[in-house]
Amino acid sequence: MYILITICARGGSKGIPGKNIRVLAGKKLIGYTIETAQSFAAGKDCVIALSSDANEIIEAAAEYGLHTDYKRPVDLATDSIGKIPVILDVLRYEEASRGKKFDYIIDMDVTSPFRTHVDVSVAFRMLESDPEAINIFSVSPAKRNPYFNMVEQNEDGYFGLAKKGDFVTRQSAPRVYDMNASFYIYKRAFFDGPCTTAITDKSLVYEIPHTCFDLDEPVDFDFMEYLLLNGKLSFML
Repeated sequence: MYILITICARGGSKGIPGKNIRVLAGKKLIGYTIETAQSFAAGKDCVIALSSDANEIIEAAAEYGLHTDYKRPVDLATDSIGKIPVILDVLRYEEASRGKKFDYIIDMDVTSPFRTHVDVSVAFRMLESDPEAINIFSVSPAKRNPYFNMVEQNEDGYFGLAKKGDFVTRQSAPRVYDMNASFYIYKRAFFDGPCTTAITDKSLVYEIPHTCFDLDEPVDFDFMEYLLLNGKLSFML
């Protein structure tokens, strides 16, 4: 079994400038993801690949043992490009360079580092054991539920529940999840099809059993650092 782990880190972040290499609790953010990838890859036929357009990110990755000759093309380095074409480009590069096709692709997001190699391993086995599924991605329980306490605007300008139902408590409504953007695992066939997002009609989810969230705002960085420095996590990175 031949596995590719992709770590995609674009330069030029607007929300949190320089976030991919910003120091978090004494370590550059990208270092957490590289180390998790290395732990998962140990003892497996596995390649870890970096996709970045920024020299400073490429250099930072090398500090943690991830070296690359690949540089993301300019047309795939804008904030309007989705993740799938980015992964596909580095996948094609690695397959062409090595003359061999991968069986699985694991994408680990730099901005959501609160995952362990055990999480990735369990999710991998879930996907591997389901012949119909094409991918799996990490989720966390949602704090709000579209059947109970999330609303959207109707055609008449008024507001109602985002999803229709007769549920009078959140606990009785169907379970819903937040995609926490931590990792995505794909069978190789996914990238031969028409899919443009990770959500398909053959997707599985892995519910991470501990704190996990992605960095969207500067305050998220402060909160994540607080958890790390004060021993507030129930797991070890």
